[in-house]
Amino acid sequence: CTLDSEVALRVGGDFFFDPQPGDSPVNLVLIAGGVGINPLFSILLHIADLHGYQEGKGNRHKLGTAKLYYSAKNTSELLFKKNILGLMKAFPGKITCCFHVTQQRSQICKELQPHITGK
Repeated sequence: CTLDSEVALRVGGDFFFDPQPGDSPVNLVLIAGGVGINPLFSILLHIADLHGYQEGKGNRHKLGTAKLYYSAKNTSELLFKKNILGLMKAFPGKITCCFHVTQQRSQICKELQPHITGK
């Protein structure tokens, strides 16, 4: 987004991402904290499935990018982190993530270091 960009926000409740063939592509920014990652991880898996299907069979879905911002106290509380890293490797530039930790006291593993902000 840039200054003065229009964005839509949704907090809590029932929400989903179900693009239809022929829909204009959208870029998603997903923001989660702690266990709030659960529904957003499902959305990421759906996006990955659509990207994989698109690459393999040339479907008509037009997909944008998905960027996840995910915060927890420390890296041990980042649920699905290995799965998320795997999605980023499988779909570089299409699915990205920035993890934020607020109370990390121990060393952060090298695999996560490029994607971690915070203390």
